[in-house]
Amino acid sequence: MGNYKQVIIVRTDLKMGKGKIAAQVAHASVSALEKTRAIHPEWVSEWLREGQKKVILKVNSEDDLIQIYNSALKMGLPAVAIFDKGLTQLPPNTLTTVGIGPAPEKIIDEITGHLKLL
Repeated sequence: MGNYKQVIIVRTDLKMGKGKIAAQVAHASVSALEKTRAIHPEWVSEWLREGQKKVILKVNSEDDLIQIYNSALKMGLPAVAIFDKGLTQLPPNTLTTVGIGPAPEKIIDEITGHLKLL
């Protein structure tokens, strides 16, 4: 157990409220799951069987979030970038979160292992 996980990375520099963060994390989780299902359905099956492990991490800037996203793509991981529609707290098209996986923990940790928990 524990071989697969999903990671969501949140920008803290945006000073989003708790509800906004929760919504953005949910968007990233569902979108990353759907992308993974299309590319690696076997990863999704294992992740579901193992209990859907999710880890929420933080970065301090848009540049940091873009760097993580690009690294995930270069490693061949299913990753999504979430941009807010701008209906409440943020301007339209603000990059808020990145979702990765579910995918093998070892691969995700190579990219996100240095980040701190939200």
